[in-house]
Amino acid sequence: MEINKIIESGLMETYVMGIATEEEVKKVLSLKKEYPAFKDALEQLEYDMELLAQSMGIEPPAGTLAKIEHGINEIQRQNQSVQTAFNPEYSSDKTQPDNRQEKYIEVESESNQMHVNKAWKWVFIAVFVLGKIFLACAIYFYLENRQVKEQIKELKIEIKQKIR
Repeated sequence: MEINKIIESGLMETYVMGIATEEEVKKVLSLKKEYPAFKDALEQLEYDMELLAQSMGIEPPAGTLAKIEHGINEIQRQNQSVQTAFNPEYSSDKTQPDNRQEKYIEVESESNQMHVNKAWKWVFIAVFVLGKIFLACAIYFYLENRQVKEQIKELKIEIKQKIR
């Protein structure tokens, strides 16, 4: 079945992780409309990825929510004061200062996660493949070396026997 090959091709995984190209996204969306089996498999993958993400989630530091709420409330108070300052009813009152400065909410976070640029994906894959190749070469040459050492040992024994 062609749809099973497409499901197993890894296209859905790249789509769900957000690293698919525009062409791949269009293909996934068209396949999702066309094949119910593809749609079900995609939904199952999304659900599994969500469970994985939830299980690997890191709790924010204590007090982060309170800081965010305080910052939002502060911004709302400033916006209300700006609106009352520009309201036509209060246009005669020019004593209030202009509060157009932008306000940023500071959020402290400590993350153990490493963020990697998408361009480095191929570098990591190449390093991984090269590592496997070097490992295979090391094992091969180790076994060859051991075999040659045994052959040398046998030749030494043979030479000693001929000398006697």
